Amino acid sequence: MHPLVARLIHEMNYPLLSNLSDLAEFTARPGAHCLLVPGDAARNLETPDAAVVLPELRMTFQHAFDCAVVGDAIEAEVRQRTHALKTPSFLFWRDGEFLGAIEKIRDWDDYIARTTHILTTKG
Repeated sequence: MHPLVARLIHEMNYPLLSNLSDLAEFTARPGAHCLLVPGDAARNLETPDAAVVLPELRMTFQHAFDCAVVGDAIEAEVRQRTHALKTPSFLFWRDGEFLGAIEKIRDWDDYIARTTHILTTKG
């Protein structure tokens, strides 16, 4: 795990979702949620960038969603279920319903526009 992804878990207290039941429990909680699917940091140079962008995005949206990190053990299954196959990606849920994804690193304005659109989507 890349140190910047580990920082999200150990310093920022984002849960690490290691199995599908943890994922289901987390995403079923009331409110909006954003899950980071980091991908393989050794092969994907964008993974550290995503680990920096996510807390900034959450702050920009005034904590309108909580965050977690998808663990390696379930990453492939989560990507397949959500059809968000590219990593890193941010996957959004509200009240147990998948809302949408932002895949790969984007321009900041694109993050703002896409996140706004996703968060205003009815589940």
